[in-house]
Amino acid sequence: MTATSSRLPPLVKSLSAKLLLLTIFFVMLAEVLIFAPSVGRFRLSYLQDRLGDAHLAILALEATPDNMISAELERELLSHVGASMVALTKPDAGKLILMTAKPERLDASFDLREMNFFALIGSAARTMLGDGTRILRVVGPSPSDPDILVEIVLGETELRALLIGYGNRILALSFGISLFTAALVFLSLHLLMVRPMRRLTENMARFRENPEDGSRIAQPTARQDEIGIARRELASMQQGLRDALQQRAHLAALGTAVTKINHDLRNILSTARLISDRLAASGDPEVQRIAPTLVNAIDRAVNLCAQTLDFTRQGAPRIKPRRFDLAGLIAEVGRDLPAPVNGAPVLRCAIDGSFELEADHEQLHRVLSNLSLNSINAGAAHVEVSAERGEDLIAVYVTDDGPGLPPRARENLFVPFAASAQAGGTGLGLAIARELMRAHGGDLVLESSTAKGTRFKLSLPLGSA
Repeated sequence: MTATSSRLPPLVKSLSAKLLLLTIFFVMLAEVLIFAPSVGRFRLSYLQDRLGDAHLAILALEATPDNMISAELERELLSHVGASMVALTKPDAGKLILMTAKPERLDASFDLREMNFFALIGSAARTMLGDGTRILRVVGPSPSDPDILVEIVLGETELRALLIGYGNRILALSFGISLFTAALVFLSLHLLMVRPMRRLTENMARFRENPEDGSRIAQPTARQDEIGIARRELASMQQGLRDALQQRAHLAALGTAVTKINHDLRNILSTARLISDRLAASGDPEVQRIAPTLVNAIDRAVNLCAQTLDFTRQGAPRIKPRRFDLAGLIAEVGRDLPAPVNGAPVLRCAIDGSFELEADHEQLHRVLSNLSLNSINAGAAHVEVSAERGEDLIAVYVTDDGPGLPPRARENLFVPFAASAQAGGTGLGLAIARELMRAHGGDLVLESSTAKGTRFKLSLPLGSA
């Protein structure tokens, strides 16, 4: 068998590379979904810490008798907080303020009591993408006492620098985790799936180059997962294909041999047939007794050569479909069968009225004739043909009242040279009949075979064959 060798793709275009890139992408996507809430939470924690420091700074102011401290101490407390103004409001007291100078501007104001999940993420993103020069007013409850409201005014420079540093660390950690996870996932999938699949692909390519080489058949594995099942099924399929190719080669060789000897053999049989005809015309009672046996033997030899030659001829049967009445075809087949039994025809038509279909008239005649003759030769007294039209096919049933098929014949019913219920039969009749039905797009199957009779089903597609 000549075939172009299939090469596996390079590593950059292989399934392994795609698997690695997809793993990194999905892990990074998951890390990004973690990164956004993380930076939002970091910003919230930073502002809450500043509010806690501001509360402590105000406590120094409360410790004085007149709630007054020196300007130097006030600057030191505000520097510790990192704010330019601190205010504290208690439910049962007034408002205490630490402030070195009134802020020239306020660029944004945030109330931590009203910040939700998406607001925290959005605020963190604006801080990181900004230039760090904004002045922020932040209001929120004290971390140590939720009933106390703390307000601070501070610049965004330090917050932005810390937030960017935290984000960089998160990204670096995420990238490291993604690479490590991707490597583990890639290695696992590569060992469990990709490498076995590459081996299967290589084996299929090697087997396609020379299917008759038994060493190229895949070796079954003990794995019980889908890969193991696929490998065992591939090995079974390759072995079956190799056996079929060998059988086909043997049949082709047989066909060539039969073709070469068919002409000479027919001449020899024709001579024998002429002599047997003369013997049949003899008045000798003994000759009259043995002549039919001789004629039947010669006829069987001629039919054997014809059937073998037809079956081994290369190419599928050529179908010439046309519309005709199935009841009329059954009547034609019946006229070629043996004489009626007890006045009743051997082949009965169980179709009421006209039943038109589209198929090859001669080939379908051959199929019905073969099935009917097989039934009669197997001991059936009558054969009945019925038909019904389904949604997408036409079913034709051939039923006899014979003794049924022996178990050995059923096992290889449609295998050439392997299944014949008749002594001296070739087993080609049913194989050829099925081939003709499949050439129509249908099939031939054995529906049942018991001591009360045998039933075959012929299926034909509706419309043109």
